[in-house]
Amino acid sequence: MKLNRLKHDPTELLEFYEQGLSSIGALCERTWHDRLEVIADGRAANLWNPKGTLHQVELHFTAPNAVEARDATREVFPGCPLTFQLAEALRPALLPLERFVLADQTAARPPDAAVAGKIWYAQFADTSRWQLTASFKPDFHFSFIGVVRCEIQAMDQHWSLHRVAISLPGGESDEGLARDLSFQQAAPAPAVEIAWPTPDPARWRELLALRLENEVAEELVRVRIRQENSLRRELERIDDYFENYQRELTARAGRSANENSKVKTADRLAAAKAEHARRRADQLARHEIRIQPHLDALLLVAEKAWRTRLQFDRAHRSQAIDALFVSRSRRWVLAEQKSI
Repeated sequence: MKLNRLKHDPTELLEFYEQGLSSIGALCERTWHDRLEVIADGRAANLWNPKGTLHQVELHFTAPNAVEARDATREVFPGCPLTFQLAEALRPALLPLERFVLADQTAARPPDAAVAGKIWYAQFADTSRWQLTASFKPDFHFSFIGVVRCEIQAMDQHWSLHRVAISLPGGESDEGLARDLSFQQAAPAPAVEIAWPTPDPARWRELLALRLENEVAEELVRVRIRQENSLRRELERIDDYFENYQRELTARAGRSANENSKVKTADRLAAAKAEHARRRADQLARHEIRIQPHLDALLLVAEKAWRTRLQFDRAHRSQAIDALFVSRSRRWVLAEQKSI
């Protein structure tokens, strides 16, 4: 899910800067309700100079409706680059994979077989003759969550923050978990040890990238339309210029009987053709769209589920598989294959 942007609040930003800069070694003191005196060295000073030498500055946290020209080195305003640099500085070099166990709120008892069957047919409509071949037993279902900042580099930069929840092992999107994670409660220490899945960075990165592409697809359509319109105008301008230039050179050469002049015209035409191609390639490069994802947090979530074995028919073939019923999302998760 795409997270909503916070409104520009100078008070909250001042607290963020004060705590963030202090955590990386800077000395901070509030000199006024919207000003923060900072003495930074080393890692904290890298925000202002790459050598990390001692730096002193009084930061001014401006009102959101201010329209005066801004100094990005000492003023904090909407879209201030210093805020992005501080966020990057606070991000650990190696992201830890944290673990979280959801409180058992809906899985106190196994689902009724008839209800489970209706949910199965709603999820897998191309199957028939579904039946349970084993009783439900308590187990755990796992999901992988990533918090991703997405930067779309185009004519204008676009930033968005996404919380992506992926059901394991198949990689299905779990929008409900991504949306409601902030309201979920942690379970007490479980009575049995949880067999957490072995991390698979390559596979999980692939799944995250796929889900993120789906989330930014709508915004990319608008960005692409604007880029294409701008590129079309620029290419037409370049083509018109060089076509007129080549037409003029050709006409001059046709009116001249001097062989030396014709040779010079041919050289100019060749140079114009090369320059024409270079200008077109330059515009194509300028109008490229680049997507830069930045991982900010990784979380592995466990929740109670019900394991069983079931049988069904698909395409006139009978199949028997292990499956998990997740009570929270009222979904079946297949244990032996990634998708069905």
